[in-house]
Amino acid sequence: MRHLSAVQVARLAAVEPGARPYYRALADGVRARILDGQIPVRVRLPAERHLAEELRVSRTTVTAAYDLLRERGYLESRQGSGSWTALPRPATTADNPWLSTDGDGLTQLHCAAPAAPSALREAMLEAVDDLPRFGLGNGYDPMGLPVLRERIAARYTARGLATRPEQVLVTTGSQHAILLALDLLVGPGDPVLVESPTYPHAVDAARRRGARIVPAGLTHEGWQPDLLAGAMLQSGVRLAYLMPDFQNPTGALMDDATRAAVAAAARRAGTLLLIDETWQELALDDVPETAPMAAFDTDSRVISIGSASKLWWGGLRVGWIRATAALARRLAVHRSAVDIASPVLEQLVVARLFDRLEETRAERRRGLRAGRAALVSGLREHLPEWTFTVPRGGGTLWVRLNGDAATPLAEAAAGHGVRLAPGPWFGLEGTLEGYLRLPFTLPPQTLAEAVLRLRDARANGPRGHVPESLIALV
Repeated sequence: MRHLSAVQVARLAAVEPGARPYYRALADGVRARILDGQIPVRVRLPAERHLAEELRVSRTTVTAAYDLLRERGYLESRQGSGSWTALPRPATTADNPWLSTDGDGLTQLHCAAPAAPSALREAMLEAVDDLPRFGLGNGYDPMGLPVLRERIAARYTARGLATRPEQVLVTTGSQHAILLALDLLVGPGDPVLVESPTYPHAVDAARRRGARIVPAGLTHEGWQPDLLAGAMLQSGVRLAYLMPDFQNPTGALMDDATRAAVAAAARRAGTLLLIDETWQELALDDVPETAPMAAFDTDSRVISIGSASKLWWGGLRVGWIRATAALARRLAVHRSAVDIASPVLEQLVVARLFDRLEETRAERRRGLRAGRAALVSGLREHLPEWTFTVPRGGGTLWVRLNGDAATPLAEAAAGHGVRLAPGPWFGLEGTLEGYLRLPFTLPPQTLAEAVLRLRDARANGPRGHVPESLIALV
């Protein structure tokens, strides 16, 4: 491992002799040099005693600086091996701009997307090493890289749904997958069934296609197959968009009996099922094993969508569609009007992350359980009038406000440093004003602080500047 001498660190940190408190100035100097690349990651720093002698300060001062760097995630240490520089996980660093509530920054409580897992950096480095092999081609593969499609197919097979790589189409995120499927399979005026509440960007995609939206109510207890079946038959639904695995926003999980009933109802009604499995890998409690919806498909009407965004990281922009091989090829041809192919490097990163799937699931469970506990505890203590069912997986609470209105509350909360996702975002025609979706994908301390700000916003109304536009990253 490379190392820096005390002389080199003192020069790079460039702390003014009169800086107070000195230990914080030293830590800030080292951190700044790590962030701008002048001090590389995984470089051993000098022993505290040697750096103290060079700076002519007490060893206690340098120890305090190193402690602060460790707390912020910029330093790792092991007894007998010394200390070396690091980069913090985005979810835990206190100065993460996505978590900032200082100045113009708002806590991003409108977005249910976790930060990158610890396995991402290593997977990226390995993907870069893999890249030269793929550079011999032209880089355009409308179906997606075979190495990634093989891993996606293997995961479906491991879940009990035999799948071949040629049944998989890699997309540029799950939203791209939804758009492709709707654009190919739905025409203007066709009825499209969606859950209410549901993922709002799916509704946006259906409306852009000119579809007629048919809502089907959903509660924390789940889906009612007879109501879904009735809606499909009575409205002549062409396609139904459903999220059976820790549904966004309610967190509900569809059991196998209901999956079988819904698949049978779709078969009788001649309805295609577009099944969004974005949250499928994120069970947080012991839940009954459920089969993929496509396992109940007997006539090739179930199209499954997956994504790297929740298990791994939204910044990768990699999703996929699992369908028949023939439909996957049709979708690949159809995508040429949109983007031709997904980025090669990101696909290689996700392929490497599949090799770390269980490791990442365990890390996600730890983080999301802690966030869920903090959010639930904070709401019960500070906003006891609000009610909710604690989901067994996923990343969101669907909160009933019991008398409060979500949209005015969101405006007030923005003035208190929190950006919210009010219920009407997830409903149709202004419905669900009495609900609020709160994600627990942020660190526990951030969620605890956000609840206090929500309490103040509810009690006191708007404070400070409310942004004119709140972008819905949901």
